[in-house]
Amino acid sequence: MAHPSDKGNETDRTGSQGGAPAEALGNSRPATPLLDRVRTPADLKTLSDAELGQLARELRAEVISTVSETGGHLGASLGVVELTVALHAVFESPRDKIIWDVGHQCYPHKILTGRRDRIRTLRQGGGLSGFTKRSESPHDPFGAGHSSTSISAALGFVMARELGGASEHGIGDAVAVIGDGAMSAGMAFEALNNAGHLGKRLIVILNDNEMSIAPPVGALSSYLSRLYAGAPFQEFKAAAKGAVSLLPEPLQEGARRAKELIKGLTVGGTLFEELGFSYVGPIDGHDLDQLLPVLRTVRARADGPILIHVVTKKGKGYAPAERSPDKGHGVGKFDIRTGEQKKSPSNAPSYTRVFAESLVREAEKDPRIVAVTAAMPGGTGLDLFGKRFPNRMFDVGIAEQHAVTFSAGMAAGGLKPFCAIYSTFLQRGYDQVVHDVAVQKLPVRFAIDRAGLVGADGPTHAGAFDIAYLANLPHFVLMAAADEAELVHMVATAAAIDDRPSAVRYPRGSGVGVELPEEGVPLEIGRGRIVREGGRVAILSYGTRLGPALEAASRLKEMGLAPTVADARFAKPLDRDLILRLAREHEALITLEEGAVGGFGSHVAQLLAEEGVFDRGLRFRALTLPDRFIDHDTPEAMYRVAGLDAEGILARVLDVLGIPRLDTTGQRTGHGR
Repeated sequence: MAHPSDKGNETDRTGSQGGAPAEALGNSRPATPLLDRVRTPADLKTLSDAELGQLARELRAEVISTVSETGGHLGASLGVVELTVALHAVFESPRDKIIWDVGHQCYPHKILTGRRDRIRTLRQGGGLSGFTKRSESPHDPFGAGHSSTSISAALGFVMARELGGASEHGIGDAVAVIGDGAMSAGMAFEALNNAGHLGKRLIVILNDNEMSIAPPVGALSSYLSRLYAGAPFQEFKAAAKGAVSLLPEPLQEGARRAKELIKGLTVGGTLFEELGFSYVGPIDGHDLDQLLPVLRTVRARADGPILIHVVTKKGKGYAPAERSPDKGHGVGKFDIRTGEQKKSPSNAPSYTRVFAESLVREAEKDPRIVAVTAAMPGGTGLDLFGKRFPNRMFDVGIAEQHAVTFSAGMAAGGLKPFCAIYSTFLQRGYDQVVHDVAVQKLPVRFAIDRAGLVGADGPTHAGAFDIAYLANLPHFVLMAAADEAELVHMVATAAAIDDRPSAVRYPRGSGVGVELPEEGVPLEIGRGRIVREGGRVAILSYGTRLGPALEAASRLKEMGLAPTVADARFAKPLDRDLILRLAREHEALITLEEGAVGGFGSHVAQLLAEEGVFDRGLRFRALTLPDRFIDHDTPEAMYRVAGLDAEGILARVLDVLGIPRLDTTGQRTGHGR
C-alpha cells in the first residue's frame, strides 16, 4: 500500500503514548521498571490506567531497542503499542482469542505474553518467529504471515465456542485486529458478510494507519468515558456514531473513509450495518483514555458482531520510522540514535533491482509493456518502474486474485503485462492463474520474486511451491535465473513471448556478482546450457543453486571426480535433448532445485521414464526442499538443513556413486542411495 506523507506533528497528552523514553534512544537498553513486572497478560489487570500509559511508553522503548538488534517489522509494531496494551488489559488471553492479521505487528504482543526473555532472538535461527505462531505460545491462537485471514479465523473460533468446541484454555471472545490495507482484500469482505449473516458476538478492530492523527481533542475522550459510565449498549453505539461530529476534520474524514471501505459489503443494496455489524469509531489508537473505555464497554455489552475503527500511525513514537517512506515496514538492524540501517556490504545488485531495471529498459523499447503488483511496489522493485512510467504501473492493493485476472484482461486487450508477485503470495491467486490465464493461453508474464527459502520471514514466506504449481499447467513457459545476468536475459525472453503465459523466478537478496549485459537478449525457449564438462555424474541445476553445485564440483574434482554441471534455465518446456544426452553419457543424473517435491525434478523423472532411460540402469536423484516446513534462520543455514548447500550436493554425488566419504571423526560413511 502507498504511505502518504505525514500531515503534521502530534502532541502527547495524558494517556497518549507518542514517544519512547529518552533513554531508549541511546545505545544501552531502556529502563523498564513497570514492564519488568509483567510476566503474563494477567499482570496488566493489577495496573491502573495511568500505569498502563507508562507501561505503553516502556513497551515502545523495548520494541525499538529489540528491533535495532534483530531487524524486523518495526513500523507496524510501533503503531499498535497502545492497542496491544489495551487489548491485554481488557481481555483475558489465552481464553479470549486475539488474532493479529498478518502477524507482523505482534512484537509488543509477544513481549506481554511471556516471551520477553526471548524477544531478542526474534527472526533468528532457533528463536522467536517474526509472526504469530500457534506452536510458540497459547497466546497465539492462530498463526499468520499472509494478510486478510483474521476475521475468517476469528469467526471460526466464535462458532467453535457456540458449538462446544474443545480448547485447552477455553474459548471466550474472538477479536480480529486487521489493517485497512488487509481489509481491502476480498477474503476479509467474505468473512464480514458471513459474520453479519451468522449474527454471533464477534469483535473486529479495523486498525486504520493510512491517515495522520490530528492533535488530541479532550472532548472525545471525556464523551466516550461518559458513554462507558452506564448507558445501554444500543445507546452507546448510537452515541458513538454521533461522536463523529465532535472530531477534528481529519478524523471525521477517517470515519467517512471507513464507511466507504465497508460499503462494498452489500447484499441486495443493504449496507453492512443492516447485515448485523455495529460500527464504533473512529478512535485514536494511541490514546488509552479512548481505547480502554470503548473496549471495556464492548466487552461488557456487545451482543453481536461489532467493528471498532481505530486510527493509528505506523512507526509511532520513533522519528526515523515515522519519516521513512514505508514507515519502517521491514528494517534490518539499525542505529537507534539515527535510524540508519546496518546493511552488509555487497558489490552485487539485488535480483529485485536487476529485474526492475531490466523491465524499465524493455518498457522503453515497447510501449505495450505494463507492470502490476499487489501492494508491494518497493518489494518487487516496481516503484522504479512506476517512477519512469507512472501511467503504466498498477498497484492493485492486497488483491492477488484481482492482480492476476486484471493482468489477463490487459493481455487479452493487446498489452504486455508483467505481474510481479512474491512466490508465496502468488499462491493466493492460483485459481486465476489456471482459469483466467492458462486455460485461455494469455501471455501474462509472471515475475516471481522471493523464490526459494527467504530467511528470517520463515516458512510463511518461503517460495517453495511455485515450480510445482505452475509446471503442471499447459502452455506455461517457466524460467529460473541462475545469476543476475541470466535474469536480464530472461526478462527480455518474457517480453518476447507473446503467445502464451510465462514466468521467471529469482530469489531474495544480492546476485552473485557476475558482469551484467548492457541489454537482455531473448533466450531460445526450452534450451539449457552446459556450464562445466565432466564425467560419471551430471548435476542439472534449475535456478540459483548452480553456484553451490559448481562449488561442490570443484571440491569433487580435487577428490578425482569431476562432474558435469548444467543449467536447465527452463522447467517447462524441458530441454529434452540436453537431459537425454546427460542421461546417456553419465552413470548418474542429479537434478537440483529450490522448490518442493513435484517440481522440476519430477518432470525430468517423468521424461526419463517415458523414454525408457531407467530401464537401462541410470541412477537418478532429485534434490528438492524436504517434505516439511523449515523454520526461519539465515538462508544459508536453511539450505544447509535442506541439504541443498555445496556440502549436501557433494554428499549426494558420492552417495549415488556408492563412494564412501569421511565424516568429521575420520570414519567412512555413505552408501549408494
